[in-house]
Formats: sequence, structure tokens, C-alpha cells
Amino acid sequence: MKSRYIGAFIGLCVLTQSSCTKNFQAENTNPNAVSSPTPGFVFTKSLYDGMGNGSGVYGSSVMFPLHQGMMQYTTSYNDVAGFGSKYVASQITQTNATFNAAYPDEINEIGIVIKAVKADPSKVNLLAAARIWRVYCFSRITDLYGDVPYSQAGLGYDSSVYKPAYDPQQAIYMNMLSELDGAAQSFDANKTTFGAADLIYGGNTAQWKKFAYSLMLRLAMRLTKVDAASAQTWATKAIAGGVITADADVAKVAYLSSGQVINQNPMAYNLWNSDYIAQNGSTNTEGGKYQDVWINYLKSTNDPRLPIISIVYNNGVPDTSVGIQKGMASNINNVRPANFVTYSEPNPKTVLLLGSPQLIFTPAESYFLMTEAALRGWYSGGVAATLYTNGVQAALRQWSIIAGSAGTISAGAMNAYVAANTLVAGTLDQQMNQIHTQFWVSIFPNAPEAYSNWRRTGYPALVPNNYAGNATGGQIPRRMLYPTSEQNLNAAAYSAAIARQGADDLMTRIWWDKK
Repeated sequence: MKSRYIGAFIGLCVLTQSSCTKNFQAENTNPNAVSSPTPGFVFTKSLYDGMGNGSGVYGSSVMFPLHQGMMQYTTSYNDVAGFGSKYVASQITQTNATFNAAYPDEINEIGIVIKAVKADPSKVNLLAAARIWRVYCFSRITDLYGDVPYSQAGLGYDSSVYKPAYDPQQAIYMNMLSELDGAAQSFDANKTTFGAADLIYGGNTAQWKKFAYSLMLRLAMRLTKVDAASAQTWATKAIAGGVITADADVAKVAYLSSGQVINQNPMAYNLWNSDYIAQNGSTNTEGGKYQDVWINYLKSTNDPRLPIISIVYNNGVPDTSVGIQKGMASNINNVRPANFVTYSEPNPKTVLLLGSPQLIFTPAESYFLMTEAALRGWYSGGVAATLYTNGVQAALRQWSIIAGSAGTISAGAMNAYVAANTLVAGTLDQQMNQIHTQFWVSIFPNAPEAYSNWRRTGYPALVPNNYAGNATGGQIPRRMLYPTSEQNLNAAAYSAAIARQGADDLMTRIWWDKK
């Protein structure tokens, strides 16, 4: 009896297996899948993700408010939301966000694009733009963490490299600079481009070339403290190659004010939805406001950008009057101030505009970096004072690029500010203070770039917040922390990076950030 049941069971299994394997491939193939990627589609996605819209709704854009706090643009009375301005020890894992988002999103995506086009000579422009964008994305990662997976990054799917080595930041920088040089020189105006899939320049190869050399200038100037000779070499090459100096060449990604979240400005979306959506100045979800350091500086210099970027809700109405703008102190201990509504916060018509473009590289940055290069004797073709004035003027104009008429500064106000802010005579250090304090003002709200430039130059001379329970001994962090998952899933590579670079600590300086 038992053998009969066993025989019947085996027969059933054979019949079942036969019926399951018949047409198996056809029935288990996704009819909507493609066998090879479409480079343009993936390139567009990598641009969005590289600007902070990956990994779900926010991606690495969660780092924007964190760095805005570190650079003393904003603060919060809330310890959790205010980590950036308070460095609270219990919230340090917030610093993992960019690392966690970047590798599965833009780094993986731009790698797919490069693999898809690199063997086709007719697609040299696609390859060049992809190489430049890869450098941009990696520069943001390594500038936050130091040594990171680079040469072996994105090789898990096709090469089974699941535990990539961390490259030394020096090697990463040298390769990024070479990549920019090679990509810039490879453009061919007679060959195809990404066209509309290119959200930055629409396939304009001349503008991509300027962007490449502008990034080269940025990265070159990062090296001034650690390798001045290389800094000079690459800065000179970048300026000679032609950097962004005209508003028409601004590197930016445009967004829409409605529709899917991925099509909206990620920095504005994050700030709007996490803190300012109530639009009343009182029930801010995360308790955020502009910091007093930021507002006080703008008021002390009669900066015409103050009423462009800042409001106070006055009887429920957003008021841009300069006289009532007031920043909140960063040392408030987790208690909502009774006069919370009277503090300044971002203007919904400019800083929080969901359909505004996000600027990647501007003429102002080029001019300020060239001013420094001229003062160091690395750029004989430019007069430092003139370059500086050009930078100030460009920085004032860029808010009209972001917000149109709501960001436009009158000619009179612009001329008055420029006249009051000429480059002073003095030591290099005194001039560096002026140049890079103005850089700090001009780059807002791009706080990650302000953070990198501050670590390199030391300006503006920000006073740290020695808040109770902070993780840094009352100092502004020098880097971000690797994700805890790296200690578990990529332990050998992680340990090698720590041995080479130093402790996985907020105060460990990365390679180019030398005292």
C-alpha cells in the first residue's frame, strides 16, 4: 500500500515538472523588459539622481539641510533636525545618506551608460558627457567621505565585484582630473549627442566642454593645501581650456513645479515638505529657520539678496522687509522659542520654488576661483580685482536664473553693492577671507559645495556651536561617516581605508583637507 502511494506521488511530480517546464522561458520573461539599456534614458535618470532625487523620494537631498546647518545658513531648535548646526552625537548616522544613495543610483546608472556607448566611435560625445558627469558625482562623494570605492565601483552586476576596494582620495583626484581633460578634448561637434535626454545642456558640446574645465578648476583648487604644484598645473590648464563665465553657460538642471516628485527641485522639495509646507512661520514641522549668523551677515553688508531669499510671516503673510528679518540662534536647547514666528525662513517664491533649476556650476564660482588663482600667480591673463568684481556681479544675477522676476535685483541695488565690495589690498590671507566669504554668500543654497570650500580655505570664519551632547568636541565636522553596513558587508576594504585615512570619525580630515 505504501509503495503504491509513493509511486503515485512520483508520477504526480513528473507530470507537474513537465507541465511547469513547458513554455517556462516564455511565461517567465517580462514582456516589458529590454535586453540592453537605452543610454539616453539612463543618462537622464543619472542626472536626476546625481542632483539628489534618487533612492525613493529624497535620495541624498536629505544632506542639503544638514550641510546648510553646518555652514550656518539655517538651524533648528529640534535636536534631530538641527544636527547640522548642533552636531548632536545621537544623530550622526544622518551623514551616511549620500554614500547610501549614490552607489545604487547615479554611480550605477552612469556606469551603465558608459559601458553601453564606449565601444562606439559615433557616440564619442555621449561618452564624454557621461565621463564628466561621473566625475561630478564622484567628486561630491569623495569630498564628503575621503577614500571611497572608485575604480571598482559599479562592477557588481557584470564583474561580480561585490566588495569593492576603497581608493585613496589622492588617486581618485588625479584620475578625476585626467578624466575631465580627456573627456573635454574628445568632443566632436559633428557627431551625435544625448539631445533632449541631456537635462543640463541639451547636447551642446561646447557648453559641456566649459563645464568640464570648470569642474577641473574646482577640483584643482581643492589641492592648494596638500599639493600646490598639481593645483597650479591643473588650474592653469582649466582656465586656458575655457571655464564658465557667461550666464548662458550656467550648468543647471531644470525642474517642473508639478507632476512627479522626481521632476521637482530636490533641495526645494526636501525643505518644503520637511519644514515649511504649512506656510505660516509657526508650525514648521522640523522647527527650522535661518540662522542668526547668516541673516546678521547679510544685513551688516546691506546685501540686496536678503529680501530675495528671506521672509518673515507677518500676520500670516510672507514679508520680505529687510528691517524685520531675524535669524535664530543655533544653541537653543530643543525648546520652541515663544517668538518662533518672528524668525526668518526661506522665501517660497525663490529658495523653495519647486520648479526652479538647481545650479551646478556658475560664472560666480569661476570668477572667485580665478581671482584666487590670479593672486597666487597662477593666472597672468586676469586682474584679480576685476575678476572679483565680475564674480560679485554674476552672483547677484544668478537669483534671476533661479527664480525669474522674483529673484531679480535692480540695477541700482546691484551697482551699490558692487561698489561697496571691491577687492581690498592686503595679504593673501586677508584677500582669501574676502573672496571666500563672498563665495559662501554666492553659493547658497548649494551648501555641500560651501562646506567643501570652507574646509579648504577656512572662510568664512565660522564660530562652531559647542552644543551639549555634540559628537565633535564643539567643532564643525570635517567629513561624513561611512554607513555601518560597510563595516559588515565590505569589512576588509573598509578596514583598509580606516588604516590609511584615519578613524571613521567626524573630525578625521580627508586627504586634501590639511591644516
